[in-house]
Amino acid sequence: MPARILIVEDEMLVAMELEAILEDLGYVSVGIAPDMATALDLGMLKPDLALVDLNLRDGLTGPEIGKRLSGQHNASVLFITANPRVLGNGVAGTIGVLTKPTDLEVVAAAVEYALRRKVGDVAAIPPSSLRLFA
Repeated sequence: MPARILIVEDEMLVAMELEAILEDLGYVSVGIAPDMATALDLGMLKPDLALVDLNLRDGLTGPEIGKRLSGQHNASVLFITANPRVLGNGVAGTIGVLTKPTDLEVVAAAVEYALRRKVGDVAAIPPSSLRLFA
């Protein structure tokens, strides 16, 4: 069964492009969330992975969304943002951050790493473009 991925992004063109990339890679999108309320609602669908921007329609809610999706819904979380420094040393329970802009290969490698790690593959090697949290 293909992995189910939630996209948390308020720029609809960016979100739709990311969704198309993921579907081309064989994953299933559980939806696009432009804000915290929508992200938490879609989190009830139990995505395997969430790709989360930091600044959304309702402000700098990405870090809190990532923490809640990870803790309450057991989703693996990767942040994708143009401002990775905002995350400091990271958000508890989340994997790491990709810096925007990014491309197909970077997204594909980071998603594959996150999903392998979720199933306990300790041999998974993170792509160099992914900054891991401690």
